[in-house]
Amino acid sequence: MKHTQMPIHVIGLGVNQVAHLDEAAQAVLASLSAHDVVLGAPRQHDTITHCAHLARREDLPKLSMLKEAFANWQSEGAKQVVVLASGDPLYYGIGAWLMRTFSLENLRFYPNVSSIQAACHRLGLSLQEVQAVSLHGRPLASLRRYLQSNKTLVLLTDQFSQPQHIAQECVQAGLDQSEITVCEALGYEQEKVRTFSAKSLLDTEIEWDPLNVVVLKISQQPSRYPSSVGIPDTSFVTDKGDGKGMITKREVRLAILSYMNIEQGDIVWDIGAGCGGVSVEMAYWHPRSQIIAIEHHPDRLACLTANQDRFGVMQNLSIVAGRAPDVLVDLLAGNLLAGNNEQHGKPNKVFIGGSDGELNALMTQVWDLLPAGGSLMVSAVTEETKYQAMQFAQQRDDAQDADEQSLQVSIAKGERLAGQRLFRPNLPVTLHHFKKHSAEHMIKIDNKTIYKESVQ
Repeated sequence: MKHTQMPIHVIGLGVNQVAHLDEAAQAVLASLSAHDVVLGAPRQHDTITHCAHLARREDLPKLSMLKEAFANWQSEGAKQVVVLASGDPLYYGIGAWLMRTFSLENLRFYPNVSSIQAACHRLGLSLQEVQAVSLHGRPLASLRRYLQSNKTLVLLTDQFSQPQHIAQECVQAGLDQSEITVCEALGYEQEKVRTFSAKSLLDTEIEWDPLNVVVLKISQQPSRYPSSVGIPDTSFVTDKGDGKGMITKREVRLAILSYMNIEQGDIVWDIGAGCGGVSVEMAYWHPRSQIIAIEHHPDRLACLTANQDRFGVMQNLSIVAGRAPDVLVDLLAGNLLAGNNEQHGKPNKVFIGGSDGELNALMTQVWDLLPAGGSLMVSAVTEETKYQAMQFAQQRDDAQDADEQSLQVSIAKGERLAGQRLFRPNLPVTLHHFKKHSAEHMIKIDNKTIYKESVQ
């Protein structure tokens, strides 16, 4: 659909019972013919009844059907389509989908005031001092990653994230004194703005207007959800309880997170994810990266899924039940991940935390998959895995195709025994981080790629 020649006008309606459109948007509507289309929800169509146009009115279908609808309208003779949007089309609106689907040269945007802006102005809040979070069409649990003390959130809601649901999440996080302001039907005659504590809101039975925005001022109470890296081991559900079992311990996890240096847009594989300490923490701090956790053990998979829900990282953490390396073929083909296709494709960063005797094969296969500039991190505890990781490091030295950093992390934690303090050591963990040389390290000799270091 990127090649369509049909202009698409995306008109923001603002936050009013009767849309306040600028002259450019009004001129677009006036220019429409009977073959053209105005697309929107019934409520949105009602806000522009004062703007006469000749186009046919179409109700907004599901996004999965919208591509085909545009193609049909064009084949039926439509020369222009107007898409009605609530507020600012490119701020948690349909504009993002349209930009992914069509070329910018075919799109014209006419922004207006968003419901988030309107709610902030009702309460005298500066936009730069709040964080907007959309729960619309997203699991309610995805709110959990934002529930840190002293934050102010502006929440876009749906029927599964109504004020009582939000209050319940606050109470479960230990934040029952948080202030919840419900802004209903902003810009309409029936507009209401009401404030409650999270605790008191649980005991109310109010039927809310479906058009509502929630402003959540989180209390100073300590939150159950972390606000800095290094989530305590005891916060995770594990297969042996009390932060024990198959989980990368906090101090080692911090080193892994630092070396992997996850950035926005990364696709990261966590192979042998166990109960999910590394993959959950990567997903928690990097919501715009895609983390794929691969694990085959049933008990650990159950813990991994529980931790995904506990920390609200359903949106960008995908769980693959299977044993590597066998499962990687289907993963690359996109057969194992549901939902967003952006999750599919080759990784640019990989962490191997568990290999189940397949470390040699995994390192070789992953290294071949990684792009230039990509990185592989390997954790080894047993002498066998340490030896295999060292062999792989020597291969990289011979090929001169990587920058390698290695370290051994030895942790001893203080405990009490018979009233006396002692430090009980954990097994040391050896970490190897390999960064694949990028294009500037390469030269061509006789049509072969040679790394510059090998010819110096």
